[in-house]
Amino acid sequence: MDKNHLQTTINHNINQPLSPTIITIPNNDTRLYETDRFRQERASTNILSDLPRSRNLEETDENELPYPGFVETVFYCLKQTSTPRYQCLRIITWPWFERISMFVILLNCITLGMYQPCEHLLGLQGTKKCDTARCIWLQATDYFIFAFFTIEMCIKMTAMGIFGKGTYLADTWNRLDCFIVVTGLIESVIPGDNLSLSAIRTIRVLRPLRAINRVPSMRILVMLLLDTLPMLGNVLLLCFFVFFIFGIVGVQLWKGLLRNRCFLQPNITTEFDHPLFKDFQYRPFYMPPDQDSFVCSHPQSNGMTKCSEIPKLRKGNLTCELDFYTVKKEISEDPNKSINGCINWNQYYKFCNVSDKNPYSGSISFDNIGLAWVVIFQIISLESWVNIMYYIQDAHSFWDWIYFVCLIVIG
Repeated sequence: MDKNHLQTTINHNINQPLSPTIITIPNNDTRLYETDRFRQERASTNILSDLPRSRNLEETDENELPYPGFVETVFYCLKQTSTPRYQCLRIITWPWFERISMFVILLNCITLGMYQPCEHLLGLQGTKKCDTARCIWLQATDYFIFAFFTIEMCIKMTAMGIFGKGTYLADTWNRLDCFIVVTGLIESVIPGDNLSLSAIRTIRVLRPLRAINRVPSMRILVMLLLDTLPMLGNVLLLCFFVFFIFGIVGVQLWKGLLRNRCFLQPNITTEFDHPLFKDFQYRPFYMPPDQDSFVCSHPQSNGMTKCSEIPKLRKGNLTCELDFYTVKKEISEDPNKSINGCINWNQYYKFCNVSDKNPYSGSISFDNIGLAWVVIFQIISLESWVNIMYYIQDAHSFWDWIYFVCLIVIG
């Protein structure tokens, strides 16, 4: 083929003799370039015309935005090209912005751990004045952290908008950040002398949660954990049935038994003016000095503890052995008689009856299903469950250990 000519052979009829037809095309590079450009523009125009018009405009506008991942207009007037919003967008997309936020969050965690209210507030309880240098430094740091969080929220709201799809409050973690900042603002505006803000100050402990929004891997783990919570519904239902069944059994078996106490004999009086009788501290029922309660069982029941098993009274290293009636008779016969020893007042707590108190300030009992659930939760958590079992065995039966062992194994 010649460089300046293009020869094309066309066969007009396969039965006729072949005769070559030569078409000469001049080598004009300019005309070929213009023809190719025209065809490409027309092809692209045809492709765009086949798509919906709204899609073409949306894609065109999206590509023209400086920051395509954010909404085009916020506050009805600020576009991405507006100077204030453009600068805010540059700040929040700056990689060091999130790193600085993480540093401030870690600093806040350290300052919250360093705060010691009993040592820092040396003034009167009413004024609660911060006097120590450490407290003043921590307070100034807290003001700086709160100001940083507030400015950060304002910058993000200006860049992303507040309400709507893709805006600041559309994200759940941003709502948490906003809630923390608003409560801190309320705490700083309202004076503490006029209103108790202890409940608002406790929201400070939520500040470290802001770190979850800054670490993507941690955020994924937390969201995965929250997504699995609905799947635990069957487990919670099973726990409810366990609590309910064991609670009903406990109420039916031991309702009111933990109120049993050994009461004092009714005819015990201290009429005589004698040192042996003045040391008697009257109590309606027996209270052991080294335990919370002494739970007894009736003589006809199968309980393991009876009122006759109350130990003798001790005063220091001295064990009291004397009898009240014997001493009373001797003193009535000879008021000047010297008596050595002390009266064992514990031997007169003989009557096991129902009192108005349950062990551990009334928190441990099976009097109703609600209190039974509290006891069951304490047993499952293995918190002093042995003491509760001993109280039940003292008042009811030795074989009650089966209930507690089954509850621990199943629970």
